[in-house]
Amino acid sequence: MGYGFHEDITERELARLVATGIPTAIILDSGSTDSGPEKLALGSMTCPESAYVEDLTKLLRLVHTYRVPLIFSSAGGDGSDEHVRLMGQIVDRIAVENECYCFKTISIFSSIDKAIIRERLDTGKITGCGTCVPALTEADIETSPRVVAQIGPEPFLDVMEADPDFDVIIGGRAYDPAPYVAYSLFQLKRQYPNLNAEEIHSRYGGFLHMGKIMECGGLCSTPKSHGAVATVYPTGVFDVRPTAPESRCTPYSVAAHALYENGRPDILRGPGGALHLNESKYEQLEDQRTVRVRGSQFRSLQSQGLPYQFKLEAARVVGYRTIFLGSVRDYILINQIDKLLANVRKYVSQQHPDIIGEWDLDFHLYGKGQRTADGPGEVFVVAEAVAPTQQLATSIAAKARVGMIHGPYPGQKATAGNFAFGIGGKMEIETGPCAKFSVYHLMDLQPGEERLKATKAAAHRPLIHCSVAIIGKGRRVPSDEDFRAGIARRLESLSNPPPIPVKKQLASDLIVSRNSPRTLSDLTYVFRSKNAGPYEITIDALFTSEEAYQTVKNSSLLSPENVAKALGIPTKDIIWLGFMDAALAFKVTIPRVRCGRKAPAGSFMENDVHGSQQHLGLANLKLHPQTMSEPSRNSVLGVSRNKLLLPLWGLTVLAAAKAFPSWRKWFGW
Repeated sequence: MGYGFHEDITERELARLVATGIPTAIILDSGSTDSGPEKLALGSMTCPESAYVEDLTKLLRLVHTYRVPLIFSSAGGDGSDEHVRLMGQIVDRIAVENECYCFKTISIFSSIDKAIIRERLDTGKITGCGTCVPALTEADIETSPRVVAQIGPEPFLDVMEADPDFDVIIGGRAYDPAPYVAYSLFQLKRQYPNLNAEEIHSRYGGFLHMGKIMECGGLCSTPKSHGAVATVYPTGVFDVRPTAPESRCTPYSVAAHALYENGRPDILRGPGGALHLNESKYEQLEDQRTVRVRGSQFRSLQSQGLPYQFKLEAARVVGYRTIFLGSVRDYILINQIDKLLANVRKYVSQQHPDIIGEWDLDFHLYGKGQRTADGPGEVFVVAEAVAPTQQLATSIAAKARVGMIHGPYPGQKATAGNFAFGIGGKMEIETGPCAKFSVYHLMDLQPGEERLKATKAAAHRPLIHCSVAIIGKGRRVPSDEDFRAGIARRLESLSNPPPIPVKKQLASDLIVSRNSPRTLSDLTYVFRSKNAGPYEITIDALFTSEEAYQTVKNSSLLSPENVAKALGIPTKDIIWLGFMDAALAFKVTIPRVRCGRKAPAGSFMENDVHGSQQHLGLANLKLHPQTMSEPSRNSVLGVSRNKLLLPLWGLTVLAAAKAFPSWRKWFGW
């Protein structure tokens, strides 16, 4: 939410779906830690408030016109209580401006009382979320202005069952698939009230897999769509297709989505347990745009005798940052720039002998190592200083800039200055508070604490709470046959784009450089890196053909030793590595490393908070015959691609979450 979306395409989909009478919802995930720690530390949002107003104005019109509920989670990007309240206020303002609107709006709050966190820490019931996360301390809790819990589907399901005539649900921080799972469970229990707990649990894995795909909109399709539609069956089987008419889902593209921003593709951990995809099966349907998925399984922590866990998230301000920008063209200096920068650090330290508190200074260098016909190319420098106060950070940056300009070096000829600076007329640029993730930990819950409903076994202090409000003065009218007939007439009036022929396509059709592949990238049609949480980077390679995939898989090219060398890390630092047959893909997950140290996303010296440009070392791995000849020693993840046909239906879910902003059209995306 806030990224914008194609309203006309979304409306056409809604008109088609609502006319069938199948229960339908618009669901969006609107939050993430991908953009760094600033939201949690500073109370800012992923998008400006005006962007949320614009999207909600369009979405609420669709809610009113088509009588479908709108459910979104992680309000504002961080899901903090203040942003849940802000979204409620925006809904209220929009409803006041439209006299015919009336929405039963439910807000779910997932901020956690620090006293409870301290209590669980003291009793050993908090652990790091992953091997790269340091142990939690009292100081981490106290210096974090807000702590949110990544809730599961349970609170969403609780409010749906308590108020089944809801129109809008505004969720606090939540596991991305949570609202999708909750709506599926809500409809399953309404349509099949005689199912027992075990039967419902057997469907949970399919619902969760669907939600994990849908929370990224149309990323599961090729080319990437702005949204997707999932049709969910009472058996837990689901179909998924993109909303963009020129896009299509394939078994490969849907299976490959399990790779995206996950540390490993076979086991996806979340609140209350883990989604296991080893037995998942993917079938291309006749329209060549839709894929049917079955066989996904959820294994709960409770079934293993373990407590339900919430992942806690928080960030704090570690200081204030000032930067300056410039470049070096003098090839005499470029060849020894590391020595000059070391001397600049010494000069700054000498000029600030009485600093109270921690401070740091470092340099981003872009273009180092590139050469032209005349020698080394230009090196662009971004210097970054962080200190307890903004004034001190600026003083450090200013002294460093002076050192960059006038510092001596062997063979110096450009005595007037070493450094081209003053971009935009600025000497130094004050960027304000510098934030860092401080809490990214799992907290054990007592039985029932994951829910909104009070239970005798739960603690006396509820962790999660909600509020319900009727917003607007319009008349709330229940759905009926006349309404659906009206929607059918409306569908006829909506303009339809010309049909785009869709041919049956395999991954082998997407070859980039088949004639003379020289690097690993030449054998793939997707090669990407991405955050897998703030502390890890995961890299995915999706191969162009079964032949290329099997050749690499059966070789030693992607052995742990070769992968570690290509990425510049010790072999022991590899967190997970393996192949995924269903997607013809390879994945490796590694720690985030910055300035030679493991560090979470954001904070001091960050230059890729999204983690999307960390794959090139592996992508450029050379294809040598000797490395492709020996059997692979990599771990192998086998996922069957057997087919299944289950002609059942239950409900549909429309995801418009990853909408394409209009500017992407300018680039032909």
